[in-house]
Amino acid sequence: MKPHVIMIMADQLRADVLGKGFTPNIDSIAGEGVRFDRAYCGCPLCVPARGVVFTGTYPNRNGSLINPWEPEDARFGYVKSGITNLYELMEEEWDSIHSGKQHLFTEGGNLESRKDSKTRWLSTEHSYKEYLKEAKIPLPGGPSFRMRVPELMNGKTTHVANYSNANTGRYEPGEEFYFDYYFAEKAVEGIQERDPDKPLLLNAMFLAPHPPFQIPEPWYSLVADKDFDLPENVGVYYSNQSPLQMYNLPGAVGACYNRAHWKEAWRVYLGLVAMLDNCVGRIIKELKAQGIYEESLIIFTSDHGEMLGSHGLFQKMCMYEEASRVPLYMKFPKKENQGMAGKVIKDTVSHVDLMPTLCEYLDLKPGHIMDGKSLMPMISGKRDGKEGQAFIQYDGNGSLSNFQRCVVRRNYKLIVDIFKDEVYYELYDLEQDGQETCNLMFRQEYDSLAREMAADLAHHMIITGDHLDFPAFSPERFRKAYGGRV
Repeated sequence: MKPHVIMIMADQLRADVLGKGFTPNIDSIAGEGVRFDRAYCGCPLCVPARGVVFTGTYPNRNGSLINPWEPEDARFGYVKSGITNLYELMEEEWDSIHSGKQHLFTEGGNLESRKDSKTRWLSTEHSYKEYLKEAKIPLPGGPSFRMRVPELMNGKTTHVANYSNANTGRYEPGEEFYFDYYFAEKAVEGIQERDPDKPLLLNAMFLAPHPPFQIPEPWYSLVADKDFDLPENVGVYYSNQSPLQMYNLPGAVGACYNRAHWKEAWRVYLGLVAMLDNCVGRIIKELKAQGIYEESLIIFTSDHGEMLGSHGLFQKMCMYEEASRVPLYMKFPKKENQGMAGKVIKDTVSHVDLMPTLCEYLDLKPGHIMDGKSLMPMISGKRDGKEGQAFIQYDGNGSLSNFQRCVVRRNYKLIVDIFKDEVYYELYDLEQDGQETCNLMFRQEYDSLAREMAADLAHHMIITGDHLDFPAFSPERFRKAYGGRV
């Protein structure tokens, strides 16, 4: 029988909060398996990020560019017909179950509502809301945990939208009524009720630590101010970072808070991270109780990260490390895991590589050409990946609006930020400047490198069918326009 596959995905989890004492269960997956230290999402936004993970294709290729919230632009949020996703690929041979957030949208309709789906959809956000409605319990969050922000529609007209803010509070109904407790409970039930004649495929998709930051006890009070230090770039808007972020949700919301408020937001966020870890621990415990932990491939990742005040920004939707770099851990079945325990791979990889890796390891045949490359040669030590690149894009939140493109090559990152007719460039040395505080576009000695990376990015946009044209690139003209300070 083929191995059991357990995919655990967090939502909006910063890679840099793991391994700090708040996440022993998640850390155990890395400790017993392979940790990719420089993994990146394909898009720092929920729906398109999952489109990348579950199809092995870039947003440009699969068509899922945004969250399809606004009817006018909703068609840009769906994976195109004819592109196979992991559920469809595995649900024939595996006992496929899903518990948690379901933000993989396809042109054929929501996966869980399809009559031909062989996956058992044990819980989704919809079923969670029905559960609370039946219990007459309010949802976490509410008006004080949301705020009005401008959002460009179809790149042309501005509307007022309503999105989560960084306010915090205690969720009084208690842990058993919180998103992730419910999702974990259903996941455990699914493991207990699995078909023993088939390998198990569990997709456990948690909402934590995505806002709202109204969370239940004991997690709300678990973390104290003394338990952590804020990163230096929290609450700081650097002089040469893109001013176009102020037209985007991260800047509009992030500008409302000072460093003291970010300290409280971090405290509650870390409590939510600890709750996520507890949920992961419950899944691991049940896998062991069922005697299938040792025969399981366990993958832990997050769809993207969270700015949480870094660069003065909130949420994701930008290319800085806090939003675009993701945790990626893989624990293989015992018979293949010899020598892998605790292995750390520092080469640049992407979420787009995850499905090709599963296809090679599990001998799966997708019905489409994938953009990523299998990580199995890198895992086995047959390929070092030092020349690897990660390409990231952003095309707006609930509609087509702000556009960003990014390439990470070795320790350098080039960001292209576009709003209407304005273009802003950022170049960072991630090895020397991990918090991305010094924009090297204002240093002439880096112009040659910037041109090389811009050419790589332009080529990627062409071959993946990007709806944008790469703007004419001139470091000299950029510096003249913005007159940055080094």
